[in-house]
Amino acid sequence: MKFLHALLFVSVLFLGFLTDSLNAQDYYLYVAAESDDRVHLIHFDGETEQGEISETIEVGTWPQENEGPHGLTISPDGEHWFVSIAHGMPYGSLWKYETETNQFVEKVELGMFPATMDISRSTGLLYVVNFNLHGDMEPSTVSVVEPNTMMRLEDIDTGIMPHGSRISDDGKWQYHASMMTDELIVIDTEKLEVANRIPLSKNGSPKMNAHSGMDHSGMNHENMEHNPVEKPTWADPHPVKPLVYVAGNGSDEIIEVNTDSWKITNRWKTGKAPYNLEVSNDGNMLVVTYKGEGATGVWDLNEEKELAKITNSRKVSHGVTISPDNKFAFISVEGIGGEPGSVDVINLETLKRVDVIETGKQAGGIIFWKMGE
Repeated sequence: MKFLHALLFVSVLFLGFLTDSLNAQDYYLYVAAESDDRVHLIHFDGETEQGEISETIEVGTWPQENEGPHGLTISPDGEHWFVSIAHGMPYGSLWKYETETNQFVEKVELGMFPATMDISRSTGLLYVVNFNLHGDMEPSTVSVVEPNTMMRLEDIDTGIMPHGSRISDDGKWQYHASMMTDELIVIDTEKLEVANRIPLSKNGSPKMNAHSGMDHSGMNHENMEHNPVEKPTWADPHPVKPLVYVAGNGSDEIIEVNTDSWKITNRWKTGKAPYNLEVSNDGNMLVVTYKGEGATGVWDLNEEKELAKITNSRKVSHGVTISPDNKFAFISVEGIGGEPGSVDVINLETLKRVDVIETGKQAGGIIFWKMGE
């Protein structure tokens, strides 16, 4: 009997150890240091809540020039990561790397100042907005790239200074914000054309609804008077509900758009200059960076209220990516002048900042890679 009790005791200890081992998670993500021409691979230990830079990858062609790695994304199979190189002569480019080795694979030239991007799970194509920061104030494009061959297939005309692009979970729709025309623009990922434009400004802005079968060839931005108010910088669709959330950088608000009716259903006042945002994978939370005040807001989407505003480690909060288990948000913070950047880690259960990982200057684009060893 004593032997059985001892065996049971050891078994319980072993199961407890096994459970703790399963609960302990390692998190890996990439962040771009735009002013240093570097991309960092970050490792974060979910048990100790401490992180570090695992590897630094030098990107760009000219060591003496700042070429500006800006946006990042991961292939659906997790085997490759992509970075947009914003500054070129004059055009930017898209670079492809292996995740396991961080070795360069291939690159392709894009438009003026390529920025954020995403890959469709239905078409397998990569869609990247050309922000055109240094060009004339005129309509820009979304470049469509076949990521296996790195061939640029199409340039889709869009709004002025497009940014903040994300694709719906079913892969059918690409959403991005047109900053200088106050629009949420929707691209049909299969037809490779603009499917809808939703005006975001209370003062009114150009409107076109392609889902209704209207002819949208007559959309002429050259005849518009541009006086942007909302200045949207990011858009992210809800994983389950027919909703898209847009960061109104100029109006200090989050704008909720219903994609069934294509109408604005909510406007929430936020901290100063919301810049990037991401909906948690379970659809319950929205994490928003407030670029104008160096803080991050965590919102309860069910209660439609801000749960916490968390001060970041330095000024100029930038990007956000959330772990697949919805436990942690990782915030890229640029810093000011010659300051280094950082990745701030927020525990979404305690709503506290638990770690600060120092990076190269102007930490910007950030994307989650994987959980595990």
